[in-house]
Amino acid sequence: MAYHENVLAAIGRTPLVRLQRLAGPGDAAVLAKLEFLNPAGSIKDRMALHVIEKAEKAGLLRPGYTIVESTTGDTGAALAMAAAVKGYRCVFAVPDRIAKEKQDTLRALGAQVVVAPANVPPDSADSFTSVAKRLAAETPNSFYVNQFHCADNAEAHYRTTGPELWEQAGGVVDAFVAGLGSGGTMTGCGRYLKEKNPAVRNVGVDPQGSVFHSLFKTGKLGASHGFKVEGIGGDMACGSLDLAVLDEVRQVTDAQAFATARRLAREEGIFAGGSSGAAVHVALQVARELGAGKVVVVPLPDGGRSYLSRFFSDEWMRDNGFR
Repeated sequence: MAYHENVLAAIGRTPLVRLQRLAGPGDAAVLAKLEFLNPAGSIKDRMALHVIEKAEKAGLLRPGYTIVESTTGDTGAALAMAAAVKGYRCVFAVPDRIAKEKQDTLRALGAQVVVAPANVPPDSADSFTSVAKRLAAETPNSFYVNQFHCADNAEAHYRTTGPELWEQAGGVVDAFVAGLGSGGTMTGCGRYLKEKNPAVRNVGVDPQGSVFHSLFKTGKLGASHGFKVEGIGGDMACGSLDLAVLDEVRQVTDAQAFATARRLAREEGIFAGGSSGAAVHVALQVARELGAGKVVVVPLPDGGRSYLSRFFSDEWMRDNGFR
């Protein structure tokens, strides 16, 4: 019989799929890694399992403990899935701007959800990251994941996602394109791919209104302002992001991210989230610049079902000025 002992064993080995209609015949091949096919629905499954198991080995996480984290949804779902299998409690602080579907998913997986305002500075006591820190301090026997400043975040992708990409692409990768959020995916995969081939071009994707583009270009955070795409972007520097692995950071608008995600669904049959749309938008730019015979690889972090009430809704798109 062929089966996994539990759902956590099904994490990883996601397929790499060539985009046939969005990329033109004169473009580089664009290979999308469908990370939303991980069991809890996102690339964050890899990081969650790696961080939890390292904490267990180090004695930082023990039976009866509570996992505490700040999340915009995907990391929380991944942690809650692992916690359900391993028998831990979860408490998550989330910003109020995330889709209702994500909050409902966390609760369905057994997590306690504390909603914090999104329109406050990152150092405010009311920000979702500050709330998570306070919850960790106030909760006896808690383990605070701290994904935005956790070296194990990037290590998970260095050990799993990067090697998978390299193997699946047959050792032929000319550019790697990924959204910048906590920074773990780009740091881990980008570092691994550079070690395999220093000529690989690592291109980060940042929504307009986020601070990472400015941080990369000038070394300064700059001012952040609102953006609607979820799962990427930020208003603070992240210890999990190593800017040294990046060759370039490109900005995308919400409109570009959402339009490309909708095209992915309707033209490629790939039902992915807005951060995937943002990354693919940039990957297509890079593919046009590199031309035929080259290979661009782009992970698609999460799926589209969390956004049915957002950018996959024509009414929401009209109400928010995108149509």
